[in-house]
Amino acid sequence: MTIDKKRSSTQTLKKSISTAKPRQKRVKTAYSQEELNEIFRRFSIQRPEPKGELEHTNPFTLVVAVALSAQATDVGVNRATRALFAIADTPQKMLALGEERLIDHIKTIGLYRNKAKNVIALSQMLIDNFGGEVPKSREELMMLPGVGRKTANVVMSMAFGIPTLAVDTHVFRIANRILLAPGKTPDEVEDRLVRIIPEPYLFHAHHWLILHGRYCCKARKPECERCVIADICKSPEKTWDVPAPLVELPAQLIGA
Repeated sequence: MTIDKKRSSTQTLKKSISTAKPRQKRVKTAYSQEELNEIFRRFSIQRPEPKGELEHTNPFTLVVAVALSAQATDVGVNRATRALFAIADTPQKMLALGEERLIDHIKTIGLYRNKAKNVIALSQMLIDNFGGEVPKSREELMMLPGVGRKTANVVMSMAFGIPTLAVDTHVFRIANRILLAPGKTPDEVEDRLVRIIPEPYLFHAHHWLILHGRYCCKARKPECERCVIADICKSPEKTWDVPAPLVELPAQLIGA
């Protein structure tokens, strides 16, 4: 082989290396692809149309409700917002209501003073920067006071039908407890869940995991005997190996 041919061959090899796609690191999960499909298939049968349990009437009231729900229960937020949203369901009406009157409505919710400031501030920003409309992108949503990544993901999914995966305390606990997508931070868990959940199930996965954590795989003591994935689950805490009957659950009672 001549020197010119060697040089040409070396250059071609370097070019192929530089343009080759890097190998994707395998996402950490204790489950095979078949097991992941089966887990979410069962959740889809159990709850074909899962819903968020925060009452809202439009994207604006959803943003407010989710922002108020930090360190509070959905039931508690719903009790506080029913009367509020009846008179203030737009940014303009919320500003007209004012911070002090807003506090009167939400003072049963934890951290209500700081949350009231954020709701008023986000209402003003929606008017000033977005024409009074709730934006659809995560980046723009996270510009709003009191709106973090989790809130933005919930709004994108529930208000605009964009597949996202908000990691709240339930989702974070489940992902780590059953070794589904273990991670040290919500962002790490979110990234791993999005990459392992089968595409057909991604849109509803957020609610399935929340509801599974809220009503079955509970924080203090998981009720393994009521779990439809008990035979697949790889949690070290598991106390039962026989799956619960796979039947559709009664319709959710939102705001009960």
